Amino acid sequence: MKRRLFSTVLALTALAAAAESPARPFAPPSSSSRIGSIMQIAIVDRTTGAELPIYRHRGEYWVAGRPGARYAIRARNAMGERIMAVMSVDGVNVVSGETAGIGQTGYVFGARENSDITGWRKSDSQIAAFEFASAGNSYASRTGRPDDVGVIGVALFRENVPVPPPPPIAPSRDEYSSRDRELRSESSALGDAKAKSAPAEAASSADAPAGAMARRQAPAPSLGTAHGRRETSYVGKTNFERAQSTPDEVVRIRYDSRDNLIAAGVIPVPPTPRWPRPSGPSPFPGSDPGYVPDPPSRY
Repeated sequence: MKRRLFSTVLALTALAAAAESPARPFAPPSSSSRIGSIMQIAIVDRTTGAELPIYRHRGEYWVAGRPGARYAIRARNAMGERIMAVMSVDGVNVVSGETAGIGQTGYVFGARENSDITGWRKSDSQIAAFEFASAGNSYASRTGRPDDVGVIGVALFRENVPVPPPPPIAPSRDEYSSRDRELRSESSALGDAKAKSAPAEAASSADAPAGAMARRQAPAPSLGTAHGRRETSYVGKTNFERAQSTPDEVVRIRYDSRDNLIAAGVIPVPPTPRWPRPSGPSPFPGSDPGYVPDPPSRY
């Protein structure tokens, strides 16, 4: 009976020790750095070049910004076709500066293309850098639009690619024969008239300059190129017809300081130790488990 009771006590002690002592170090929930399916969107710290962790909390995505740090919106087209991205920061269109709407202008990405959008578009060659700042110093607040400060949005549209027309149907052999007879009769009737008008046409073509003829046959597209020394962000213009008026996907990322996100529970922190060592006498000063030893012999 004693042996059975003793084994039971050891088992209970082992279970209690396993419950009280941590089995592994604290591991916070994993965070991604890119979200989106049509396009993969990330927020990049331009000072370090690192993509900021994106935390999911209560159905929303968050990043922690550092006041004074410049950042970029990194976009990678995951499709094998052109995609249009209408981007907004704090409720403001990053290209036009308008209060953002999904029907406005944006950037067109080629198939599998990557690009970093680094600021507010000022011209075809210049931008004003995105920089984390206090809400009162944000561009939206300073332009009288403070209601949507703290959010980055990307509305994505697929392109409406026209279907090529079907190839022409070749006429049958009988249609060729009847058409040939009609053409021969018409050519014989008009032969004299063409012969009389040939000298006049030759004279008029001799008077026409060769350059004008070349321009009519091969018109060249008009291109515009701009560049500047202060920035390295250049864009061109292209035509893009959306497949539909509503976005195929919308990516929404909110941001705030790290301290605020920790306080709101967005960023988890390691728990405090369950048994901190007290400043006074400790009831458990030893760290090695064992059994009660015999006291030293008296002298």
